[in-house]
Amino acid sequence: MARAHRVALISTFFTSLWALVFFKVVLVPGLDEAAVSQIWPLIPWWLLVTFGSYSLWSLGWGLFTFRDCPEAYEELMHEISQAKDDLRTRGITVD
Repeated sequence: MARAHRVALISTFFTSLWALVFFKVVLVPGLDEAAVSQIWPLIPWWLLVTFGSYSLWSLGWGLFTFRDCPEAYEELMHEISQAKDDLRTRGITVD
């Protein structure tokens, strides 16, 4: 099973479970109905904020540790110089 299929299957399962509890088809054991009605609708927003925070953190960490990958750094710098040379041959100033 591919990773995309696995993510889709797990997401569908948890979304279905969330909807069943949200529409009060299934009750959450150990929690009273008032607590569930106050907290449960906020779970998708909490997941969205958590995912956004993780994405920003991983992007920042990748930028912070970019020079720790000398091969990738050199490859990127070479591609940038090739792009600049290509633009110069077309008569565009890039510096």
